[in-house]
Amino acid sequence: MSRELRVIKADGEEETFDPSKLEASLARAGASSAARAHIIAHMMKALEPAPLTTSEIYRRAFELLKKREGAPVAARYSIKRAIFDLGPSGYPFEQFFAEVMRSHGWQARHSVILTGRCVTHEVDVLAKKGGKRIGIEAKFHNTPGIKTDVKDALYVRARYQDLAEATDPDDHVDQGWLVTNTRFTEDAIRYGECAGLPMISWDYPRRGNLLELIEEGQVHPLTALTTLSPSEKQRLLDSRIVLCRAVGGSSQLLREHGVKPQRIPEIQDEARKLCGA
Repeated sequence: MSRELRVIKADGEEETFDPSKLEASLARAGASSAARAHIIAHMMKALEPAPLTTSEIYRRAFELLKKREGAPVAARYSIKRAIFDLGPSGYPFEQFFAEVMRSHGWQARHSVILTGRCVTHEVDVLAKKGGKRIGIEAKFHNTPGIKTDVKDALYVRARYQDLAEATDPDDHVDQGWLVTNTRFTEDAIRYGECAGLPMISWDYPRRGNLLELIEEGQVHPLTALTTLSPSEKQRLLDSRIVLCRAVGGSSQLLREHGVKPQRIPEIQDEARKLCGA
């Protein structure tokens, strides 16, 4: 009887390896059935001697996917990690989520100062559509395994209650949201559902989670591009460029940020294939 295969999660806990989860993420990225079968077989063989971390499984799967299917498919698979790479500060994530909201028909601004009934607040993202005004707290974590907890949910609800009671219509919000790029604790989810606080994480709620919003809006972070170096990505992020599609049609933009001309066609080709730039 074969030994149960185990993986080590980002929070240090072990769990049973579930090949169907890996296959689903590979399929969502556009990997062929042959590539999926090859990668899963590789992982099961690698896990036979001892557990691997989920980060190591991701790294190996990414490299195999890039080799077999090409950079654009590998880049789609890497979206979750690419969002971590928007850090270390949370500012690019705020910009990115504003773009996600725009892709779904909202007008959106980030880092907006509003005055509530009692005090002044800096709102990470202010989104408007159909006369409705939403204030969004974007809670960014730059490493896996860190969860947004109930203290954040309590804090956000209190802040946006103050803004809901603002006397100036330009400062008023109808609702507050809490958004994170990782996950929520069980207590945070329980409180949010009880208190009526809309919350969005990587895979919560079942419909309308962060991954789904990104895929449906066809917005991909700049950091998903595998043909850009880390330093090139950082220079672009420092210039408030957070979307993959921004570089697909602008060779001048890439030259201005230090990319050598001979590498630009390859980068633009990947950007167009990944995000339709």
